[in-house]
Amino acid sequence: MKKIAFFLLFTSIIYSQNNDQKMLKDIYKFSLTNSQCYSWLDYLSNKIGQRISGSSGAEKGVNYTKQQLETLGLDKVYLQEVMVPKWVRGEKETAYILDDKSKTSVPICALGGSIATDKKGLTAEVIEVHSLKELQSIGKEKVKGKIVFYNGPFDAENIDAFKSYGNCVDQRFYGARDAAKMGAVGTIVRSMNFRLDDLPHTGAQTYDDLPKSQYIPTAAISTNGAELLSKKLKENSNLKFYMKLSCQSFDDVLSYNVIGEITGSEHPEKIMIVGGHLDSWDLADGSQDDGAGVVQSMEVIEIFKKLNYKPKNTIRVVLFMNEEFGGKGGKKYEELSKKNSENHIFALESDAGGFTPRGFSFECDANNFQKVMNWKYLFEPYLIHQFYIGGTGSDIGHLTSAKIVKAGLIPDTQRYFDYHHAANDKFDAVNKRELELGAATMASLMYLFDQYGID
Repeated sequence: MKKIAFFLLFTSIIYSQNNDQKMLKDIYKFSLTNSQCYSWLDYLSNKIGQRISGSSGAEKGVNYTKQQLETLGLDKVYLQEVMVPKWVRGEKETAYILDDKSKTSVPICALGGSIATDKKGLTAEVIEVHSLKELQSIGKEKVKGKIVFYNGPFDAENIDAFKSYGNCVDQRFYGARDAAKMGAVGTIVRSMNFRLDDLPHTGAQTYDDLPKSQYIPTAAISTNGAELLSKKLKENSNLKFYMKLSCQSFDDVLSYNVIGEITGSEHPEKIMIVGGHLDSWDLADGSQDDGAGVVQSMEVIEIFKKLNYKPKNTIRVVLFMNEEFGGKGGKKYEELSKKNSENHIFALESDAGGFTPRGFSFECDANNFQKVMNWKYLFEPYLIHQFYIGGTGSDIGHLTSAKIVKAGLIPDTQRYFDYHHAANDKFDAVNKRELELGAATMASLMYLFDQYGID
């Protein structure tokens, strides 16, 4: 009797493994031969363009993605209202390094949420630091009345580019706040990338708890510009810097998360989501950040529909608004989820670009991570090999269901920060095949969690 039971169990395991291998093969085949994700991204990028929250581009992005989801024959497609900040860059920024002998133009761009300079611009001496900690160590008397120049570069030793980003992005996010508290009149921040180029990279910053009367203008300077400014400061510590910003903040405006749903066939009350953020920065069309994640998430649900896969659990694609500065879309989704007593068991986000997929990071307990590791052999034919515990995504980070596994798609990181928040984050920076491989990899993980649930 024991032998029969063992044989039946063994046969069942082999059958499941064969089914899973076939399903993943079908998923990758469809994504690489029939998916719409690249054409969706083409429209988002080249027909709509930038989608900074509160803009007409963001509104067009909402309408377009909702329309496309409606063509897939989902059980529900709807919009979720969310109030988002509206910040407008205004005319192109200008900046000069002014010393005794020359006036040298350098590329800058205002950071998100910055105030404008005076209409005539801002001119002041510069003090260079390489971290927030270094700023605190030099004393207010050396900072007061000056422009603080944060010149902490990416650490080239890190293989994972996101580690280098994480180690210095606090200069961008908190730099103006900390400098203002010490009496600075403005800040310039080295752009967040490895490459030496002439492209300033924007991004979010915060004045935090400062009174508005203490806000100071803040901008990013290109890496080439930062190198030049640092060199000239060594030659003349009394040189001055001029910058002119015309940005403006307005009251919050109404926008939307876009949601499409397939109702679960066995456990409709258990919800799995896959998503990216629909908003982008305004310097380009945001094809890598995060147009790629948006269309990959849409593609996951298209794959399931076209392969006639009927999920056991309810699967939602969620296109979040306002991830870039405020995270209001993710917060609103969680707020309404709690209000409606929804039970999310799995969430997957793609917000690291459309480059070649390498694997996933997970936020989960040891049992569920071991479950993932048991599936590793299924991904090996597709060169997916990285599975580790780590951060996943800022939008799904707000979810707080009783028990949930969160995952973030991990593409190759080496080129991502060449484009991140810069004017070259355009459609031609995305490789069609890499984008499709990422969508298939996401659909495969969604399928496995749907089949086997969480522990």
